[in-house]
Amino acid sequence: MLCFLLAYSYLCAHKIIHLIIYMIASSEFQGKRAKYFTLGCKLNFSETSTFGKMLGEMGVRTAEKDEPADICLINTCSVTEVADHKCRQAIHRLVRENPDAFVVVTGCYAQLEPEKVSKIDGVDLVLGSNEKADLVQFLSEEWAKGTTHQHFSVKTKDIKSFAPSCSRGNRTRYFLKVQDGCDYFCTYCTIPYARGFSRNPSISSLVTQAEEASREGGKEIVLTGVNIGDFGKTTGERFIDLVKALDGVEGISRYRISSLEPDLLSDELIDYCAKSRAFMPHYHIPLQSGSDTVLKLMHRHYDRQLFADKIQRIKEMMADAFIGVDVMVGCRGETPECFEETYEFLDSLDVTQLHVFPYSERPGTSALSIPYVVSDADKKERSRRLLELSDRKTIAFYQKFIGREAEVLFEKATRGRAMHGFTKNYIRVELKPSEAREEYDNQLINVHLGDFNHDKTALKAMLNNG
Repeated sequence: MLCFLLAYSYLCAHKIIHLIIYMIASSEFQGKRAKYFTLGCKLNFSETSTFGKMLGEMGVRTAEKDEPADICLINTCSVTEVADHKCRQAIHRLVRENPDAFVVVTGCYAQLEPEKVSKIDGVDLVLGSNEKADLVQFLSEEWAKGTTHQHFSVKTKDIKSFAPSCSRGNRTRYFLKVQDGCDYFCTYCTIPYARGFSRNPSISSLVTQAEEASREGGKEIVLTGVNIGDFGKTTGERFIDLVKALDGVEGISRYRISSLEPDLLSDELIDYCAKSRAFMPHYHIPLQSGSDTVLKLMHRHYDRQLFADKIQRIKEMMADAFIGVDVMVGCRGETPECFEETYEFLDSLDVTQLHVFPYSERPGTSALSIPYVVSDADKKERSRRLLELSDRKTIAFYQKFIGREAEVLFEKATRGRAMHGFTKNYIRVELKPSEAREEYDNQLINVHLGDFNHDKTALKAMLNNG
């Protein structure tokens, strides 16, 4: 009994301390101006949006474009060396443009290279993946110290926190973080070191967040995470059960799943989504390579036949589904023959769009021990060929829907500019400025799909008047 009372007292005291910190911070930051910069994936954008919402609740407002900020928050990516370079550029630019700001850097690059980040002139606080969940606490504690401070977990196993996130920022769509971290350790990837092992909140807590988004007027939610299909490692639940629970949230008309590993994309999930109320016929599936030889070198958890079977299953159940595919070119071990296998394999698949990116050497990864190295020139040429293939596939997919009727969720547009939105199967549509209305923002509207716009990035939408 005594142990229970002591434990209870500790928990109460812990909550009170955090409440006091929050109250002090709210007073201290009232009226301050903040700027946010995000690099990388949808998960990062979701987290940054949530950070902005937290600071907003403390009285911090987002600075105007040309207005100096008191706080700058940079949420970084480290998927490639190019990403690292962009992170450094962003930090330098924000420090230069906001010389008196308190600069906070978090995200994957901050976790992997905290020493480098902390030595950049103007950086005040570096938060690792485990610590960003307590952003407000660290910010309030370090605000007045005047020196650069780092807070990060050195070992992957020590990254255990989960920072909830369901926010839309400046977008129409909400982004709901359902999972974080990864247990796969592919040979080319640093994500497990940057974000830790797979972990997730409970289904009930995610349903609560989706319900809150609905009350705020949200109509579409994108499920984000690092390895979403691995959902349940923390709570003993299943991703399919999360999908079924979210499907029942009233007011949310659309869900999209940002990315699913092919070996975790079960037939049960495909079949359910095909008949579900709100899960859209839209998939994004990482392939990385269409060569079994390269897939083995990457330590991926599937072969090309499994991937082909998943594409076929989706198309059997949802003939109009949009399918996006991640492809990496020029990784170590990708001989010209292996690349041709990838090209021919992708050409044969009924997919819609390719997200092509060149392999980048990442320090500490086991891929560095693979002897065959692809030149930068070959990487560039391979990327060009796959991007051309992607364009052909996307245009062919769009063409099939010209002349059809479709329901579009429109997004806010600048006055005098064309308004854009997406169909259920993620076809981008464009409504000419003369027909665009502010009241169409975040509204589901039936349109007639016309021909391509001027640069073939969207189909022209014509309103159904009646």
